[in-house]
Amino acid sequence: MNKRKPPRYKLLIFTIPLLLFALIIGVYATKEIGSEKTPVKENPVITYPSGKKTVDSGNDKISSLENLVEETFSLSMEGKIPNISFISGETNWKEVNHVWGKSEHVSETAKGRYEEYASHHATIGYADQTVNDIRSYDSELQNISLNEIEKTGGQPDAIRYYKDSTVDQMILVYHATASTDLLWILPKPTEQEPNPKVDHISLFTQIEKEPNQQTQVEKPIQQGNQSISEVVSKLSLDDKIGQMILAGVSGTTMDANAKQLIGQLHVGGIIFYKYNFETPAQVIQLVNQMKSGNSSSLPLLLGVDQEGGRVTRLPGGLVNFPPNKQIGQINNPDFSYEVGTLLGKELKEFGLNLNFAPVLDINSNPNNPVIGDRSFGNNAEIVSKLGIQTMRGIQSQNVITTIKHFPGHGDTSVDSHLDLPIVNKSLKELKELELIPFERAINQGADVVMIAHILLPQLDKTNPGTMSKAVMTDLLRKQLGFTGVIITDDMTMGAITEHFDIGKAAVESVKAGSDIILVGHDNNNVVKIISSLKAAVQNGEISEQRINESIERIIQLKRKYSLNDTKVENPNPNINEINHSINSLLNNYLH
Repeated sequence: MNKRKPPRYKLLIFTIPLLLFALIIGVYATKEIGSEKTPVKENPVITYPSGKKTVDSGNDKISSLENLVEETFSLSMEGKIPNISFISGETNWKEVNHVWGKSEHVSETAKGRYEEYASHHATIGYADQTVNDIRSYDSELQNISLNEIEKTGGQPDAIRYYKDSTVDQMILVYHATASTDLLWILPKPTEQEPNPKVDHISLFTQIEKEPNQQTQVEKPIQQGNQSISEVVSKLSLDDKIGQMILAGVSGTTMDANAKQLIGQLHVGGIIFYKYNFETPAQVIQLVNQMKSGNSSSLPLLLGVDQEGGRVTRLPGGLVNFPPNKQIGQINNPDFSYEVGTLLGKELKEFGLNLNFAPVLDINSNPNNPVIGDRSFGNNAEIVSKLGIQTMRGIQSQNVITTIKHFPGHGDTSVDSHLDLPIVNKSLKELKELELIPFERAINQGADVVMIAHILLPQLDKTNPGTMSKAVMTDLLRKQLGFTGVIITDDMTMGAITEHFDIGKAAVESVKAGSDIILVGHDNNNVVKIISSLKAAVQNGEISEQRINESIERIIQLKRKYSLNDTKVENPNPNINEINHSINSLLNNYLH
């Protein structure tokens, strides 16, 4: 009997490690099965359907989960989390998009942009174009309990709590590096469940801003040390209404009218036209005067139509880009991204922060007198693809984009600068063509949507888009899910002034859902609109809560792009350097 024992021991010595190895491989293999996830409850609120989790048994499960906890803590020090190759603080949006493709859903928050990939059980957050928050809803991670986290990681460096109408969560914060935190998000322990399991994890990296964004900010409200609701609560009604106006100025210097706009009326921003600009140095001087003269506690939006092609505003002999029609014929997304990047650099060099571009209209009517070669073409796929890349390029320079002219100005034969165009299309027809680029751009993080002065009788028989609840609230907000800022096209255009009282039109526009009224010309129009809006609030036609909703979106936009009224330091924009970049780009793609 004794002579037969040694072979059994030898057999066990070889068999046990093999069995353990097979079990571990089996556990990790289940991660790729794609179990559905539990809801995301930490801001931004993005929901996955709940579903089954992988189940192991006994000590083998405990052992594998301990290994997973250790792996998670270890990877966090490298900016990674299990089963995701991206690095927080390093990977850029292009790489994520190349590896994982287009995200299923995009949310904009005060913290930044979040793109949801339900198929990968993850959400990726960005600061500008750099990954700074990786959230994983992996089913194996959701088997880890509070005790197992603290057993391996010890006491957290901080504990936070998050509660809303559906969840009551605890967030364990561990400092992985000086700039990166590993967060474990779990239900708050209760008597019934003192050892809850993980809902999801987050690896968040604080990305240092560029030096020019670290300059001293004079206004405490810009430091982001107050919640948006706290900021709103401290604004007067006059301040709030002023923030909802983007106004034009008539001169090339800070004249009395401009001083009234930003010093007394507290307008939220300025739109500049070609006649405001003479030389690069003059533009910088004007921009700095505006910033210094701003008496509001919120920084100014400083915008311009710099589309390229025949719609450009900036002076100084900048090399122009081909019109979007020609870019559409080239049909290269990388080219469009680089064009957008250089358009963003142009604005940034001049101290501007808001571009009324790109145009996402589909030029489906060859008799269109307004859009024409400003459109990337008559093909929805090309307009969507190139428009989004142009938008992303502009955003990469920390410049706000505006997609226009919603819900589509391409099938009109009347110039809305002169009169009111009519597009007699059903919602079904719009969804099959005009709305496609807008919906896709919204899903990819559009900042601002400009509404067109067009009448769509099958959606709203009496009101143009800029005054229509059916267009702005029902279609853009509710159906397309846009949560950013809605701005009207210029309310001093003939499409409005030939048919409506401008003050009443502005009131109807806000009631219908707009956040910012664009008033391109004449201070008297600004005064009339502000007076009309204030009276509408005071007489109960517009609730102050409705005003607050717009102000919150405007503040969130300004915070997202870290706007401030710090003066532009370089008095002479480097036109030669920009032109060199433009020429190199055009030589690469046009010759």
